[in-house]
Amino acid sequence: MAELMVDYITSLDGFGAAEGWPGLWGMGGPEYFGWLGEDAEQEYRLIMGAATYRLFAAMSESGAEGIGDLTARPKLVFSRSLDGPLAWDNSTLVDEDAVEAVRILKEDDGLPLRTLGSPRLCRSLITAGLVDRYRVVVFPVVNGATGRDRIYDGWPDVALKVVESRTFDGALHLFECVPTVLAGPPDSTDAG
Repeated sequence: MAELMVDYITSLDGFGAAEGWPGLWGMGGPEYFGWLGEDAEQEYRLIMGAATYRLFAAMSESGAEGIGDLTARPKLVFSRSLDGPLAWDNSTLVDEDAVEAVRILKEDDGLPLRTLGSPRLCRSLITAGLVDRYRVVVFPVVNGATGRDRIYDGWPDVALKVVESRTFDGALHLFECVPTVLAGPPDSTDAG
């Protein structure tokens, strides 16, 4: 069975980006970039929604640095608003229900799956209980006034069992977790 990992970067208050701030909030350092390079060597298939596809396809077309690795990687784009064939190399348009399509991919395909951005897609996959791993790198900044792309809005309650944690460049914190969707808050009698 293929594993599905949701991968995010966020501000401390849960934003995926902020208006006027540079990429990675201007805080990426050598340890973090080294880890990204190691991670890029892993084999997996990217899954994303239309907005993320449009953003990264445009970056690829403009020759943005670091996008070449993504261009070569197989990508599934879940959208009913895009028309195929898609222009970005190795991208396949899927216009069926993402939850059902990913459920089938997890059962039939040995290649691991990872998300790229796509908060709405990720929310539907986590709600459906299809996410095996949740990995987030938290940047030490609060974007209360300028934040965009709130990551956790609309998510169900989720318990996260941390299986790996790491600090990059003395500032960025990675957490890799196994998520469990909860029906609600745990009963107080369940507390040890």
